[in-house]
Amino acid sequence: MLKIQEIRELIKLIDQSDIEEFVFEHEGSKVEMKKNIVKQQVQPLLPVAQAPTIQTVSQPLNIEPVATVTSGQVEAQGQSTVDTSNLHTVSSPMVGTYYESSTPDTPAYVQVGSGVKEDTVVCIVEAMKLFNEIEAEVEGEIVEVLVKNGELVEYGQPLFLVKPR
Repeated sequence: MLKIQEIRELIKLIDQSDIEEFVFEHEGSKVEMKKNIVKQQVQPLLPVAQAPTIQTVSQPLNIEPVATVTSGQVEAQGQSTVDTSNLHTVSSPMVGTYYESSTPDTPAYVQVGSGVKEDTVVCIVEAMKLFNEIEAEVEGEIVEVLVKNGELVEYGQPLFLVKPR
């Protein structure tokens, strides 16, 4: 059976390639990956002769940043500033729902200050009714939990910051 790290590497390789579908079978296990590629033919709404003209405006836009990242610092609204330059980020290997424990009645796998090893399960990401255990990937201490229990997470979204030992 493939380890979660090997599956993550496969996902990255498939994501970066032109392959649209991938199937891997080994010792009775099967992994299938398909990209959701939507191909559309774009047609103009108006004939070219009736298309409106575009005018440029030279006024500055007032855009305020939601988060500012400078020199290894992460600063977000309502959160403390954490130096991330020497921290390992545990990211979600898939799109799904983040769970901090195996059941609502049990305590979280880890919390800030918890010591972890490479194979320590830190959370579960549920995708398509499958509960996938996510491992720490590095030995160290949990510095920050970046998501809340029950929150939807995206592929590659940071879940934890770990200070390596």
